[in-house]
Parts: sequence; structure tokens; C-alpha cells
Amino acid sequence: KNNNAYFNLSNQFRNHSIVRKYYAIAWGTPENQTIKGYIERHKINRKKMTLNKNGKGKYSETLINLIKNYDICSLIECTLKTGRTHQVRLHMSNINFPLVGDQVYGKNKLNRYGKDKKNFNKFLILKNFQRQALHARTLGFIHPTTKKNVEFISELPEDMLKLLEFVVKY
Repeated sequence: KNNNAYFNLSNQFRNHSIVRKYYAIAWGTPENQTIKGYIERHKINRKKMTLNKNGKGKYSETLINLIKNYDICSLIECTLKTGRTHQVRLHMSNINFPLVGDQVYGKNKLNRYGKDKKNFNKFLILKNFQRQALHARTLGFIHPTTKKNVEFISELPEDMLKLLEFVVKY
């Protein structure tokens, strides 16, 4: 019986043994890195979360891997070691590479990209993207019944593909 508890899906989530990878389009070009910190509710804006290093809130960890650099933005892969509310958005904003289309965590950091004359058209295209450029790419876990490792991969959605096409074109 105890052995089966390990394969239970909710336990796999709790143990952070489920593989979760997201693709995102971030402003700028972040380096490959691991972002760690504690996530808690924002003191003033209760819809927002905030990141701290002093152990307040829940521990969070994201591995950032650069897939393709487009100068003004990048396609990145984010591997979640923990699964916290707004984790990827908050972590990327915290290292000053917010997600394209993130109205909550990205707004005040965009001005520097608008100053780049060479990439101004790209800036406008990216700035007008209507949602967060974040996509659940990979989900992997041990199947509770078969005990086999399964992985599901989902291709980038049409709107994100088009966005990258436009960035290359203009």
C-alpha cells in the first residue's frame, strides 16, 4: 500500500516530482539560470504576489533555459521545480525579463525596450500582444496505474508562433 502512495498523482504534485516545463516569450535576453525565492501575497495589491529571499511565504524555484534569442525578446523554457501561483511571471519580472503581454508583472519594465529605435516596430508588435506569452509545454509524471513514466508535449500555440514570425519579419 505505501509504495502506491508514491504513484498517487496528488502526492507527486506535493513531492514536486512531476515534470512541468513552460515555454515563454520574455522581453530581452535572460541568461540560463536558476531563480529561487519565497513567494507571498503582495502587501497592498492582493491580486499580486511578491518574491523575497528571507523565507516569508512558500519556497519557489524555476530553471530558465534560453531557446532562441530575438534581440528584443527571447523564447525561453522554464522548468518548474515548484508550482507556485504566478511563479514564472514573478521570477522573470524579478530578474528584469518580464513575460511579453504580462499586464501585472511586466508593465513598468517595458520603457527601456521602447527607446531602441532599431527595434521599435518589434517593440510595438510585442507590446500589443493580448495575453501573457506563456505556454504549458511539457507535463510528465508516473502513471498511477501502470507505474510507467508518461510525458505530454504540447506545441506552441498559433498566436505565439505568429508573434515570433512577426518579430523576425519586422
